[in-house]
Amino acid sequence: MIDLKGIIAISGQPGLYKIVAQSKNGIIVEHLSDQKRTHIQASTRVSNLSEISMFTTTEDKPIESIMGTMFEKTNGGPAIDAKGSDAEITTYFETILPDYDKERVYISNMRKLIQWYNTLHATGQLKLKSEASEASETVAAPTKTEEKFKPKTHTSERVKTSAGVKKTAGVRKTGTA
Repeated sequence: MIDLKGIIAISGQPGLYKIVAQSKNGIIVEHLSDQKRTHIQASTRVSNLSEISMFTTTEDKPIESIMGTMFEKTNGGPAIDAKGSDAEITTYFETILPDYDKERVYISNMRKLIQWYNTLHATGQLKLKSEASEASETVAAPTKTEEKFKPKTHTSERVKTSAGVKKTAGVRKTGTA
């Protein structure tokens, strides 16, 4: 399976984006193709690629595993052109996912999946989950002895203001995006 964590598609905007940070009233994303960063409002419709699946005759299949199959079939190379004829797209998709639901999966869905795969391939974002987990394992968690010697921080300190009123210092809690 391909690791698609943090990769999103934004409704009404072309291409794929990578989540960079969360802001007060939205998220900051980076376009995968041209690396331009933009702010996206919290009310914008965003789809996380790791949560998208396609209809099959038995049960829905996540696109992470479909892209993993595409990666294996192409030996890590790019897929066919998403702008090819309908017959080419359908035949290619049948080799990738033979039990897809022919009534609910449209040609436009197949084209979008192939286009996403080729975008991820062109930007070097296609990583198998085993490789991604190995990379995260290299960053080790602190051991218990390291945690003992970590300095304690107090977030609920009382600070005296100029008016003589005590005020709580720290992070103000607001709603999340």
